[in-house]
Amino acid sequence: MSPHVRYIDKTRAYYEAEGYGKPYEWAHFDDIPFTPFAAVGKPLSECRVGVVTTSDMARRSLGPVPDDPKRLVYSLSTDIPVDDLYSRKSAYDRYATTLEHVDSYLPLTHLHHFAAEGRIGAVAPRFQMIYSEYSQRKTLSVDAPEILKQMRKDRVDVAVLAAV
Repeated sequence: MSPHVRYIDKTRAYYEAEGYGKPYEWAHFDDIPFTPFAAVGKPLSECRVGVVTTSDMARRSLGPVPDDPKRLVYSLSTDIPVDDLYSRKSAYDRYATTLEHVDSYLPLTHLHHFAAEGRIGAVAPRFQMIYSEYSQRKTLSVDAPEILKQMRKDRVDVAVLAAV
């Protein structure tokens, strides 16, 4: 068994099996909307690190969270223990993975350890979640600007993208 999941191949095969005549086309950017780390201008040991995830996270201690179709980008505190977090995400490969172990897809515990060791400057006070949308236009025009606004408010220097 391969140590990784070949999601691109699996997605193409899925759409083909569903009867779509045209192979699935992955979104791509002619201009990459990221800044090289060197442009940050300081070492990682001095940077505040933020996290963005596509997993729909909620707190166990608050009970079930109703769906909110208006909620696009939202955030939670990075100080919430991962044992109190769970993913409500339903669109993932249940045959190849599980969402039971939060640390495997949301690196908050690891980042807090890195901050304590001095490998990073600090962990941002909150992490952002974004609903998985399949619209490149919406991601660029709505979601990304909101995430950037929240991260600027939190004085984030660099971000980890944790897709589920």
